[in-house]
Amino acid sequence: MQAWQVHENGEPSEVMRLADVERPTPGEGQVLLRVRAANINFPDALLCRGQYQIRPPLPFTPGVEICGETDDGRRVIANPALPYGGFAEYAVADAAALLPAPDALDDAEAAALHIGYQTGWFGLHRRAALQAGETLLVHAAAGGVGSAAVQLGKAAGATVIGVVGGAEKAAVARELGCDVVIDRRAEDVVAAVKAATGGRGADVIYDPVGGEAYTQSTKVVAFEGRIVVVGFASGTIPSPGLNHALVKNYSILGLHWGLYNTKNPKLVQQCHEQLTELAARGAIKPLVSERVPLAEAAAGVQKVADGRSTGRIAVVTEGAA
Repeated sequence: MQAWQVHENGEPSEVMRLADVERPTPGEGQVLLRVRAANINFPDALLCRGQYQIRPPLPFTPGVEICGETDDGRRVIANPALPYGGFAEYAVADAAALLPAPDALDDAEAAALHIGYQTGWFGLHRRAALQAGETLLVHAAAGGVGSAAVQLGKAAGATVIGVVGGAEKAAVARELGCDVVIDRRAEDVVAAVKAATGGRGADVIYDPVGGEAYTQSTKVVAFEGRIVVVGFASGTIPSPGLNHALVKNYSILGLHWGLYNTKNPKLVQQCHEQLTELAARGAIKPLVSERVPLAEAAAGVQKVADGRSTGRIAVVTEGAA
């Protein structure tokens, strides 16, 4: 089969190599899946760079989220078990963790449903307890993680403010349903959020960026507001001023979604059932901006790594729906 492999750490476009390799052999409790589509996530870039919290042995195949097909023809969503990731014709996954792909979504959309939307659901609902009528601020609102949070926020009845970088991404955020869109390259984010909320600020802030975005969040979080920290795409990990959180009476919530797979996997299944229902009634639909063949996977990962993508880029294999 064909698979992208990383033999040394570095930038995706430099270290990912397409090769003919043997199909992986599933271990105990695992299954072999034919990959129908693989969604590109920022962690794939971090894996290539050797900067992710998980460091699979070299060589490995990146690709942490797929829509695959079982031997009996079932369409499923899975997180491949590294080192046999999803940027290949076949991948390995834990049998107990397979989830049915929603009928309402095609292969590329289904591949993009899992990590970003589960992260959004757990962050907004379980951690931040977002309520209808509250104001949600989403950083990087046109990106893969942010776009999922925007849709989930709207589905929950929140007023959504999206922060983006550039006019093209601003247009995407408006199409996603953001009530207010702020272009951080052209506007003062803090002033714009205060203007949009009458000086009150945002009740819930969803931050996959870190760095300056987090600093802005602390200046616009409302009384009893909640900042949900889900990642550091900027490359800068903030150092929170806990005295500031005390004085302004807001909460800082960390979310590592992957922990639920080991700490409480039943919640992951329950979340998937709710996401499937939302997809069935059209309340959420992964924004797949590009569908590329397997041969272009490395370029796609590099584009995500550089922050040049909107929504999701999906690697689609032959025969995918």
